[in-house]
Amino acid sequence: MMVRNALTINSHGGGSRGKADDMAHDHMTTVGTTATGMTTADAEAASRAHQRRLTYTLALTGTVFVAEVVGAIITGSLALLVDAGHMLTDMSVLIASTVTAVLMRRKPSNARTWGWARLEVLTAEAGSMILLFVGLYALIEAGMRLFGVSSDHIADGNLLLAFGIIGLAANVGSMLILAGQHNDNMNMKAAFLEVVNDALGSVAVIASAVVMTLTGWDGFDAIAGALIALMMIPRAVTLLRNALKVLLEETPDGLDLDAVREHLEHVPHVVAVHDLHASTVSTGMPILMAHVVVERGLTMEQAAEVLSQLQECLRKHFPVSVPHTTFQLEPEGYSSASAGQLHS
Repeated sequence: MMVRNALTINSHGGGSRGKADDMAHDHMTTVGTTATGMTTADAEAASRAHQRRLTYTLALTGTVFVAEVVGAIITGSLALLVDAGHMLTDMSVLIASTVTAVLMRRKPSNARTWGWARLEVLTAEAGSMILLFVGLYALIEAGMRLFGVSSDHIADGNLLLAFGIIGLAANVGSMLILAGQHNDNMNMKAAFLEVVNDALGSVAVIASAVVMTLTGWDGFDAIAGALIALMMIPRAVTLLRNALKVLLEETPDGLDLDAVREHLEHVPHVVAVHDLHASTVSTGMPILMAHVVVERGLTMEQAAEVLSQLQECLRKHFPVSVPHTTFQLEPEGYSSASAGQLHS
């Protein structure tokens, strides 16, 4: 059989396969394994472990968040209030991570071909907006307190210290819960970094309480609150930018499409590559699609070999591994109504 018309091949680690996959595509992984080489059972066990650790951490963080809000109301501490806002953002990230760990085990359907993966990005977007709001509010409130515009004062330095210690203990506990698997994937690493950053906020609260207890000056509380805010705002901007990049379907960081095109065009029997697009569905899920012009007269066996090499390139030859690719093979001279409309 000769390749006479355009042939679209979809390569991925799971989901349904079309007729073209059955005829001309051999998956690079064996039955019962994932794209990373783990067995299906191991991947399921790891996913359940991630969900369990994240759930424990979320419960611990949520309990301390409520305690810090109550403490901020009782003591009037800006540092404690800002740290509670910081922890609220951590909770949103932990919720997103937990939901992602749960939903990642669900198979895509005809209605949701990517499953629920994009929900992680939407939650991160909302969390970054909350973090920005809290950070900006804290800077304004800190300025008002330092320059005497606001008359709020700390009611009890010892109580503030107690809440700070509780918050730090909870953060350390969460770090211990997540430490064992925090490098398993980007989802777990993001949750772990959120907890580590929040521990710094608790340290600032404790420092504020100690300074006030020793000197009687509660102005340091405003300074501590401002410092926590200054740590929060850059992280919020980064989180917001990363979420927007996914929603705008920008090319994944570290993937140079010019280098990809050049590399693919050196595959035997490949004449040219056009309509090359890459984006990210959610954390750790980059995808790529391209139209690949091949020599006329290729047999289906030769086309399958071309596809195998193209997929191998995207999986192993670049800083960002792309396990999910869609290639449309086109013989020289092929044209369609849509050809040339979205070249990149």
